Amino acid sequence: MASHKSKKRKTGDANGANHAILDTSRPSAVFVPTKGRPHTLSIALPGSIIANAVTPEQKTALAGQIARACAVFCVDEIIVFNDGQALIRPPERDGYTAFADPNFFLYHVLTFLETPPHLRRTLFPMHADLKLAGALPSLDLPHHLRSDEWCPYREAVTVRQTEDGDGVPGTLLDCGLADRVFVPVLLEQGTRVTVQLGDQASSGSKFIAGEAVSPDAPREEAGYYWGYSVRQSSSLSTVFTESPYDGGYDVSLGTSERGIPVREILQPDNDAFVAPTWQHLLIVLGGVAGLEAAFSADVELKKAGVSEARELFDAWVNLVPAQGSRTIRTEEALWIALANTRSLVEARDAGQ
Repeated sequence: MASHKSKKRKTGDANGANHAILDTSRPSAVFVPTKGRPHTLSIALPGSIIANAVTPEQKTALAGQIARACAVFCVDEIIVFNDGQALIRPPERDGYTAFADPNFFLYHVLTFLETPPHLRRTLFPMHADLKLAGALPSLDLPHHLRSDEWCPYREAVTVRQTEDGDGVPGTLLDCGLADRVFVPVLLEQGTRVTVQLGDQASSGSKFIAGEAVSPDAPREEAGYYWGYSVRQSSSLSTVFTESPYDGGYDVSLGTSERGIPVREILQPDNDAFVAPTWQHLLIVLGGVAGLEAAFSADVELKKAGVSEARELFDAWVNLVPAQGSRTIRTEEALWIALANTRSLVEARDAGQ
């Protein structure tokens, strides 16, 4: 029998020369803005999907999968709506809501994951809902900046009110940098703020000058993807009626296996084609029982005279025609929906 020999990979060639070190970095993975972006992409899905996960670990992991999909595809807004398919009751004694109110639990975990890590300890007190969230894969969003990275915008938390060297009243902010940032406006302590930074502090400067701006400013002014906002909706109808955008969503897509193939909205010669002129695109996913069940549970829609769920949407699409599995889980449908509609977003980006 031959003697055992080490199977470590050799670092040199036959002549003993070392190969050049390969650059395995992925520059395409670093978000680089080009110009301001006025349009937005929103996703709505029911919190009842959390109720179908059995253990706390599975419930938290499900929320993490949703957050990852939205981060990868640059979703600007997530709406968690109540589709009437999960029983809501008061939280458990320690405040845990995954079994009591899955809508709030999903909202809570999604909001936590979107928040830059250096802000979480201040903005999120210890809570049973978030006990397992720290073990989820990082979203690594463009505004989750390291302390040695410079960006003209940052997310910050207010530290205390003070004055600058000239006696101007304002607020000190923690932006995750070595130096504090000063904005000339009085803000309540412990508040999250989007800030636009001035020049980097010199060795003799006390603070970095900054300006408190709208959370939409990094996207609208510079074109950054700046994470997603999260809101809760009490029903399917309030997904639309409580939109934060002026005029609401100008294009909405409902998903159902009884819809038209999704490819039809991508074909310019088709009547269902979605032209790249929209401002606010909304994609709505159903839970285990589909959007039809959410529609049936919505009293306000019945009062408004809406006869079926598809009437709410500009297009009623089937994400996977001739699917092999009897069911497609919502977290799977989310990835499929965002991948299939990516060309709509790219076309809109090109037409800015």
